[in-house]
Formats: sequence, C-alpha cells, structure tokens
Amino acid sequence: MKPAILPAPPKPEPVAELGTDQQPMLYLLGGLAFALRSFNNLNQILELTAFVASQLTAADGGALVLFNPNGTIQLDQLHCSDLDRREQIRAEMEQIAQALSAQEPILKTEGSLSVKIPALEHLLDERLRQSLGPDVRLFGTPLLIRSSVQGRLYVFSRQPGYQWNERRQQLLRLVADQAGVAIENERLTAALRRKMALEKEMEIGSYIQTQLLPRQYPQVPGIRLAARCRVASKVGGDYYDFIKIPSERPENSRAAADEPVGSLAPSPEPSEDFRLAIVIGDVMGKGVPAGMLMSMTRAMVRAEALNRHSPARVLQHLNRAMYSDLENSNRFISLFYSEYDPRSRRLCFSNAAHNPTLWWRARSRDIQPLDTEGALIGLEEHSQYSESCVHLQPGDVVVYYTDGYVEAANTRGERLETSGLMEAIQRAASRYESPEEILENLFEQMDAFRGRQGSHPVVPGPPVDAGLLFQDEISLRPEPVDDTTLVVLKVLPDSEPT
Repeated sequence: MKPAILPAPPKPEPVAELGTDQQPMLYLLGGLAFALRSFNNLNQILELTAFVASQLTAADGGALVLFNPNGTIQLDQLHCSDLDRREQIRAEMEQIAQALSAQEPILKTEGSLSVKIPALEHLLDERLRQSLGPDVRLFGTPLLIRSSVQGRLYVFSRQPGYQWNERRQQLLRLVADQAGVAIENERLTAALRRKMALEKEMEIGSYIQTQLLPRQYPQVPGIRLAARCRVASKVGGDYYDFIKIPSERPENSRAAADEPVGSLAPSPEPSEDFRLAIVIGDVMGKGVPAGMLMSMTRAMVRAEALNRHSPARVLQHLNRAMYSDLENSNRFISLFYSEYDPRSRRLCFSNAAHNPTLWWRARSRDIQPLDTEGALIGLEEHSQYSESCVHLQPGDVVVYYTDGYVEAANTRGERLETSGLMEAIQRAASRYESPEEILENLFEQMDAFRGRQGSHPVVPGPPVDAGLLFQDEISLRPEPVDDTTLVVLKVLPDSEPT
C-alpha cells in the first residue's frame, strides 16, 4: 500500500513564526488589532502605530509620515525612546516635511503619480537619514491604501549591531497595512457621514419645496391652468406660484394676504375683479439653502404683487430687497413674472433672465416667445427691468417652463433645446383641448426624447407616498440633471364655462 500523500503545509505567516519566547510581540500585534476594531478615534490608532512598529522591530523609535491629498507631506506620529532627542528629531522631521511640500517639481507638476511617488519616497528617505546622522540606521515601508502610496512608516535605531532582517521587514509592513486600513476606514466613515448629512438636507429641502408649491389651481374666468414640477433629485430650486391680486380694492388686500400659504382654494363665485399673477423661477443650488431662498423669494414676490405694482416694478423691488442676501451666498435667481387680467385677456410680464415663456396662438398656430430685458435677481443691485403686454385670444396656450425641459438629453447626449420644446408645444396644443392633457403630453414627449419613463412628479393635490417616487429609477438611460417645471395656461372659448 502506497503511503498517503499529504498536502504541503501552508507557508507560515510572520506572526506564526514568532515563538513562545516572543509573546510580547504577539501581545503588541493583538493590541494594535484590538485598537483597530475598537477605537473610533483615528489619531489614537495612529499613535499606537509608530510605537508598536518600533517595539516589534526592537528599534529606538518610529515615525509615520503621510502624503496628504492636497500635495503636502505631514509628520503625523513620532515615537522615540530617547526623550532628550525626541523634540529635536520631531522639529527636524517636520522641517523636512514642510520643505518637501513646498517643492513644486515633486508634488505639483503634471505627470503620473506612479512616477512622482517613488522619487518622493527616495528623497524623503535621504533627507531623514541625513537629519538623523550617520550613527542612526533608518528603515521605511510604504503606507498603501487601495494600492496607492499614501505615506511612509519608519523605524530607526542607534544600536551598533542592529540587524534589519526579513522578519522585521515583514512586521513593519504588517503594521503599515493595519495603519492603512485604519485610515481608509476613517475616510469611508467620514464620506458616509457626509452622504447621510446631505441626504438629510435634501429631505428637509424637499419638504420645504413641496410645501411652497401651490396645492390647487386658482379658479379664473376664461382660463384653465395646469402645472407640474418634476425634481431631478430629492430637491432642487424650481419654483412656481399663482397669486390673486385685487384690482384697486384695498379692502380685499388683507384678505388676499391672509390666504393659507401654498393653498389657493377656488372661489365659489368667480369674479373678474382681480388679476392673476403667474410666477416661475429657478433658485440656483439645491438642498436647504435653495429651499430657504425659494421660501424668501415666494414671500417677497407675494408681498410686492399684492401691493399692485407693475411686473417690472415687482422684479426691481425684489432684486433690491434680496441683493445683499444673494450676494453673500453667491446665489442668483431667474424669475419670470406675469399678470393676467381676465376682463381684457391681457397678459403683462417682465423677465429676470429666465427662460422666455412660449405663447401658442390658436388662430395662426405659431409660437411667439415672451421675453423682456432684465438681469438675474441678485446679480446687480440697481438692475432695471422692462415689461411688455400681449392680448390672448380664445384657444391660445401659454407655456411657462424651467431649463430642465430644454436641457433634457437623450442617450447620444443630444439636448432637446428650445426648438424641441416649441415643436412639442405645437403637437400638444394642436391635438389636445385641456391644459392637463397638454401638460401630460409635453412630459411624455420629453420622456420619449430621453428614452425613459417619467420620475419624481410633484403636482398639486394630496401628498404622494415617497416610496412610489423612486419605482422607475432603475434605468440605464441618462438621469435628468435638473428639475423640470411646466405651467400651462389655456384660454377657453367664449362659450365655455370656467
């Protein structure tokens, strides 16, 4: 009978090679592993790194030098058994790190990282050896994080017979690997915290945005309205509003101002003795800051509108009032403000660098952009705004929009552009009668261009289950990069009731 062939024993790890007479080394490695699992403070773990490295290799001291992402070199930790020389060594190493950080040819020139790092390591080793003196032996190993050199771990010894053998090299690399794991864990944890904070901010901003958008359409003789805001992420800066403005009746101003915010309930007996302000805008930015600016903009626009100022004067007052706040935040607002008079079917408007509103005329079936000169809100303190008026006719359609629609891109990266929106309006207005159908078809045409289904609708009405908003997000097609808001105004035939 042939003897059984046993598999070759596995190659022993460095720790396994330590005999029972070297239990202190096992204790040090175990302590470092425990710190890696238990400590939440990265600095505490790295403090142990230099100490454990020097103890495991029987050296006089150890040092941890980090290569920061901003191109600087930092002496992070130093352990030295010679207390008399420790501060001197620290000062010299920090001086070397600062000097190398300031050398642009090494850290800040164009080129491959794999080329720069070996040169940097070699130069750093040489400078440290010169600083420590000829009677001190210095040994180092790279600190790797995801196969990228992020620093150096050193040990140094003044002992005349100090031997730098293979086992000590393995132990130093083992400590450096654990330090790299600790640094990477800290970076991942910090990134997760930032992500969670951003998501929380987006949720708060989303709540602010949904509370600010109108929940109902105002009832206006002779027209019907439809609107929708589709957000690209949880929250953006798109904003629209409807404001009933009493016509030269001061006693009604207080009642109008006291209407619930975001809820413009239909009047049981529609009267033509008012004008309707239709506003659409885009606050640059996302999250809570954009939501707060949107809230402030909405309140100030309402206040100016209810004072019965002209559209141009509304934007001028708004710009002057908000200039200092917007200048400090480096944010701006594009805004299209219009007022519709149901008695004359007259639409007057002023534009603060927003997308021109598009007017589809039923008789000629052509589209005319409605635009005036004016700068972004917050760009210049003393900006002047102009205004213009048009007379709408039965069957006409007016479409207000934000740049998310015209910037929609397909799988080839082509954008829809304003010309694409005008073609979509031409098809929808010619085919459908109600503004709701026109609005729905405009979004369908945008989605067909992009090659996907719609997502994230925010429309007037009861709150939508947040879970439903993300059901169609699994797609290989491009995601929208900006919010998309449409407001459709349809002038009814003379015989049709409101």
